[in-house]
Amino acid sequence: MKFPIIETKRLFLCNLSESDADDILSLFSDCQVIKYYDLSAFSSIEEARQIIELFRSRYENRTGIRWGIRLRETNELIGTCGFNSWSEKLKNASIGYDLKSSFWRNGYASEAVKSVLEYGFEGALACGSINRVQADTVLGNIASEKLLIRLGFVEEGLRREAGFWKNKFHDLKCFGLLRAEFKA
Repeated sequence: MKFPIIETKRLFLCNLSESDADDILSLFSDCQVIKYYDLSAFSSIEEARQIIELFRSRYENRTGIRWGIRLRETNELIGTCGFNSWSEKLKNASIGYDLKSSFWRNGYASEAVKSVLEYGFEGALACGSINRVQADTVLGNIASEKLLIRLGFVEEGLRREAGFWKNKFHDLKCFGLLRAEFKA
């Protein structure tokens, strides 16, 4: 099963490999990036290798896919995005994304997430065609909420204390996007 590559005007999205471990460590050791994440800041290259392996195993097991986001001009890895999980039976998926903080507010996340949504709604995923994509945000993550709304997601409600990490419960805002609503 060949890992798909997605190209946009400024980015290309591709498989992560062990050679990306330093960049992944840099990404996930940034406290700004992981502020709303269900993980603590990375402090070792081994943690970076483990998350790369997690992303790889999801794809190999056909349970999800996570692309590395690279700048076309320099090939620099600046983040990741993809479907953390999907259901072939229910034809839905959950999406996640992150970007090095030095690249925030340049439209890179919107560009990458939009291209991943197009790919998923076209039916190109290993799970086949999906009809619905869900995204959850932690209260206070305004930038992520704005990104989702800009891409056409609809706020569907609040799931009270639906998450538990960093020794506390978190309320999660649920956003959904249907294929019929998506404007490619």
